[in-house]
Amino acid sequence: MNVTKAVITSANPVDKHLPLQTLIDSKGETRTALQILLAEVFSAGPEAAAIVIPPGEEERYQLAAGPYAERLTFIEQKEALGYGHAVSLAAEFVGEAPFLLLVGDHLFRSLGETSCVQQIIALAKSENATISGVQPTHESQLHLYGTVAATLRAGTQHTYDVSSISEKPTPTLAEQELIVPGLRAGHYLCFFGMHVLPAKAIDHLLARLEKTSPSEKIGLTETLNFLADNGEYLALRIDGQRFNLGERYGLLRAQLALSLAGPHRDEVMATIIELLA
Repeated sequence: MNVTKAVITSANPVDKHLPLQTLIDSKGETRTALQILLAEVFSAGPEAAAIVIPPGEEERYQLAAGPYAERLTFIEQKEALGYGHAVSLAAEFVGEAPFLLLVGDHLFRSLGETSCVQQIIALAKSENATISGVQPTHESQLHLYGTVAATLRAGTQHTYDVSSISEKPTPTLAEQELIVPGLRAGHYLCFFGMHVLPAKAIDHLLARLEKTSPSEKIGLTETLNFLADNGEYLALRIDGQRFNLGERYGLLRAQLALSLAGPHRDEVMATIIELLA
C-alpha cells in the first residue's frame, strides 16, 4: 500500500480557526499549526494533500500553509453535513488510491525515532490494511473520540485487530463492549486523529449519501465499521502523543510539548519553574 495522498478535514465552523493559530515549533521557529502538521505529513511520504475547509476560507488557509501551499488542494464543504460528508468531498482528489486521513485540529509528538505519521504509514504498507492510529485514553475523555473494540495481535506489542468502532461512547457502553485486555482500568483505545483508508471507504460514503436526505449529516463511524466487517482492519498504538487543539488548554499543551522537545528545553523549564514559584 503506497500512500501518496493525504486528506485533512478542517471544515467544522467552530474549529476552523485552530489550524491557523501560531505556535513556536520544537526548533524555536514561529509557524502555524497547519504548517507543523503539513511538515509531518510530507516528510512521511505523501506528495499532495487536500484540505476540506468551510466556504470562504481558502485564502486564509493558503497563507497559513506557507511553503506547503503549492502542494495543497482546497475543497469547500458548503454545508456542515458531518465528518463523513467532508471526507467524501475528496473523492476526485483521492481517486482509486489509499489515503492518509487526519483532522486539522490535532498536532502530534512522537516519542520514538519516527514521526507518528511515519509509524502509521509504515504499518499500512507492510500489512496492506486499513489502519487507525489509537492511544489509551481515560474514560473521562470518551466523549471526545471514536473508540475501538479490539484484541492485541499475536506476536505484537502495539498492533490490534479491530472488530468494531463506537463513536464517542458513554463510559457504561465502553465498560460493557470496549474493554481491551492489557490496558489500565478505565482506559480504552481511542482514535489518535489519523487513519490510512482504502479508496473504497469513499465509495461507501458516496453510496450512503445517495440513500440519505440532502440535509442529513453523515458520520464516518458506519463506514469504518463497514471496513472492519469487509477486510483487515488494524489499530496501531502510536508511540507518541496527540494534542487536541480544541480542548481546554489544548493549544497550551501542544505549545509546551513542542517547546520541551527542542533545543530550548532548559530555557522553557526554567520559565515554568519560575512561574510555579
